[in-house]
Amino acid sequence: MSEKESLLKYFLSGGFGGICTVIAGHPLDTIKVRLQTMPVPGPNQAALYCGTVDCAKKTITKEGIRGLYKGMGAPLCGVAPIFAISFYGFGLGKQLVKGSDNEELTPLQLFYAGAFSGIFTTVIMAPGERIKCLLQIQHGDAKPKYQGPIDCTKKLYKEGGIRSIYKGTCATLLRDVPASGMYFMTYECLKKWMSTEESKVGIFQTIIAGGCAGIANWIVGMPPDVLKSRLQSAPEGTFKRGIREVCVDLINKEGPQALYKGCVPVMLRAFPANAACFLGFELAMNFLNWALPNM
Repeated sequence: MSEKESLLKYFLSGGFGGICTVIAGHPLDTIKVRLQTMPVPGPNQAALYCGTVDCAKKTITKEGIRGLYKGMGAPLCGVAPIFAISFYGFGLGKQLVKGSDNEELTPLQLFYAGAFSGIFTTVIMAPGERIKCLLQIQHGDAKPKYQGPIDCTKKLYKEGGIRSIYKGTCATLLRDVPASGMYFMTYECLKKWMSTEESKVGIFQTIIAGGCAGIANWIVGMPPDVLKSRLQSAPEGTFKRGIREVCVDLINKEGPQALYKGCVPVMLRAFPANAACFLGFELAMNFLNWALPNM
């Protein structure tokens, strides 16, 4: 298989893996965003949500199960190309850091290749994340401001042009570059450690490696993700100095621990969602190798 052909299969298989990720993990992603963006309670006020379970209960009670899937249209439409580009970027990154075709990459080289893939995805990831966050924080309002992803895009453009749609791009880049490095490095290293010369990596090993990769990804990416969610869901004209202003405001008002707000749903989501992603990726790759060996 040539390098070009290999990258094409990375692209197609990554897209399928991304669809599996969204379907498996979106409900907990909604809870994560709502916890991250809920208003700070006053002196004699109770918090809007007491935690992950409370947020899930209140969302389902007020909005039904569909409330947990709010904003899924944007990531579902964009996730196939996003993950396709991410896996393509990782495949290309591996080729760039390799000295020769038969060279076995070190964990650090795998991290560099994964981080390289994070740069690829930011351009299409940032606007999708912006729209998703704005839709997710609509708490079952009788007359929500945005009726869906398309309506949200139109109103953002009317309010602030293309800059409003791409608000939070630097924050997305700050999250995705190191997190993607950890993501792919963890998966490849665990997959290698769990395999032997006599046996190939099976479904169980893929699930474990993929799930652990998701957790490693969010351990690194959680603080910038909180800042990104705050920035992207803030009213137009807020935080004019960008992510630095968000960070200073958050720490001054809520303390450093606020950088891990929504950590519980993130970690609960990380394992199954990313296990589903890599399982989908490996299944698609095996199918393409079987059906189109010369592609």
